[in-house]
Amino acid sequence: MSEVRIAAEPRTVFGKGAARKIRRADKVPAVLYGHGIDPKHLTLPGHEVLLALRTPNVLIRLEGEGVDELALPKGVQRDPIKGFVEHVDLILVKRGEKVTVEIPVTTTGDVNSEGLLDQQLVAVAVEAEATHIPTGVEVDIEGMEVGTVVTAAQLNLPSGATLAADPEAVVLHVIAKPTEEPAEEAAEAAEGEVAEAEGEGETAEAAAE
Repeated sequence: MSEVRIAAEPRTVFGKGAARKIRRADKVPAVLYGHGIDPKHLTLPGHEVLLALRTPNVLIRLEGEGVDELALPKGVQRDPIKGFVEHVDLILVKRGEKVTVEIPVTTTGDVNSEGLLDQQLVAVAVEAEATHIPTGVEVDIEGMEVGTVVTAAQLNLPSGATLAADPEAVVLHVIAKPTEEPAEEAAEAAEGEVAEAEGEGETAEAAAE
C-alpha cells in the first residue's frame, strides 16, 4: 500500500468554538496517539483528508512542524447530513509492526440461477504489516449452488495477511430463490373464500324470500 502524504499543523487551541473555526477554514481537527506517546493534537487539510479516507485503512504520512510519522485512521467523525469529515483519530504505526484491521470482502461472478447470494459479512478482521495492509479480499461465487457456505477460514487472504476473525464466522451463503407458488395459492384460496361467501349470501336471500 502506498503512503498518502498529508501536511500536519500542531493544534494548541481546543473546544467546540475552536473546532468550528478550524472546519470553517476547510481543515480537520485530528489526534495522533499510540506507542506510549502523549497524544498529539493536529490540524489537517480537509480536502486531502477526505480524498485519503476513500481508501480503506489508508496509510498516512504526516509531515509538518514536529511531526514526521506514519499513521492509520482509527476513528472518523462525519457530518451526518453533508458527510464532510469533522474529526479524525489516528494511530501511530511503525514499519514492520503488525496491526489488526478490517478489510472489505467483495464478490466476483454470479451464483447459480436457482439461488440468491446472502452476504453476512462485508468486511473481515485480519492481521497484517502496517505498511502492507491489503485493500480487500475477493470471493469467486461463479456458479455456486444453493446451500453453499463460505466461512472466514475459507477466504483466500492476500499474501502476508492472517485471519483475526472467528474462523467459523459465515461470510456468505447461497439460499434458494423464493417461489411464487405460495402467493398464487393464497390468492386462489382468497378468491375461493369470496366466491363461497357470495354463494352463501345468495342462498340466504333466496330462503328469506
